[in-house]
Amino acid sequence: MPVSQLYKRGDSGLAIQEFVQRLQGLGLLDKDHSDSFDQALDDAVRHFQQQRGLLVDGIVGPHTIRALDEAHWVLGDRLLTYQVSHLLRGDDIVTLQKRLTEMGFAPGRIDGIFGRQTFLAVQDFQRNVGLGADGTCGPATLSALDRLAKTVQGGAPTALREQAALSRLGATPAGRIIVVDAGHGGPDIGLSTGLCELSEAEIAFDIATRIEGRLTALGASAFLSRPSDLDTELDEQTRAEFANQAGADLVISIHAESVDNAIANGVATYFYGTPTTHSTVGEQLAQLIQDEIVARTELLDGRVHDKTWDLLRWTTMPAVRVEIGYLSNPTDAARLADPGFRDAIADAIVIGVHRLFTEPA
Repeated sequence: MPVSQLYKRGDSGLAIQEFVQRLQGLGLLDKDHSDSFDQALDDAVRHFQQQRGLLVDGIVGPHTIRALDEAHWVLGDRLLTYQVSHLLRGDDIVTLQKRLTEMGFAPGRIDGIFGRQTFLAVQDFQRNVGLGADGTCGPATLSALDRLAKTVQGGAPTALREQAALSRLGATPAGRIIVVDAGHGGPDIGLSTGLCELSEAEIAFDIATRIEGRLTALGASAFLSRPSDLDTELDEQTRAEFANQAGADLVISIHAESVDNAIANGVATYFYGTPTTHSTVGEQLAQLIQDEIVARTELLDGRVHDKTWDLLRWTTMPAVRVEIGYLSNPTDAARLADPGFRDAIADAIVIGVHRLFTEPA
């Protein structure tokens, strides 16, 4: 599918025809719909974006196009293999991960990515049913999956494993590896308005360094995902890979918001989740951080939300993204320009992390 541009209402052409076909296949658009990007297609795109935890804007860009491609795969349509340099993604992998989890195997988070943990889980399953343990999900493995009934009952195995992994190292942040991701950086300054002399990238890095220092003081091994003098842009998958290779226990990503409405204001925190699965520890951390920020500042409570953004999805550990205020709102922008306010934000986030480890789930 085409990925190099943005498509919106009023557009037409071969790309639009393909979007129409994909959405018709998902039951989100009438079969007799024309090949134009009209209001009905806009509504279907927004519905799809909401279903998939994407930004709901009715615009078909790279993230929505990729999600449309992933959504059309059904388990059995293709051979599923572990490709280190280009991991396979799709709803067929979600189905595979769910089946393995239900049978007591551990493919990791149900995220639709055929990564190393899913590869090892397939190998484990194959050994248990007497197949060659090559980690590839082909006809013989699919046939074995179809023959076996669900063996795990009660509770959510993925959630239980995630909580267990968090509790293995004790009840304090000391000794934990925590990656603090300052959004944007380098040529990508993020959002910028005339209401604040600092860009989103500068604000995010400033708060991230304050968090890093406080976490280090608590005995954690805190790492920034980027330096202040970054000379190239880092996409979210690259940032996630950094956290994965570091063996991080948690990831905290810092951003700010800006919209075309000066009234919009407040703070919101995001964790990985879809309509069928989510990161339980990520949700818990998001809520703790959100509660602390709201209690310690005058920012409006924008609540916590599940999303499938790349950093939240590609990290193999719980991750949250904190959107701290709106640079398009005069009051929020003035707050973010104040070093004392940024200190309060850092304090709130670190206290939220501390509570995650010290309070019972």
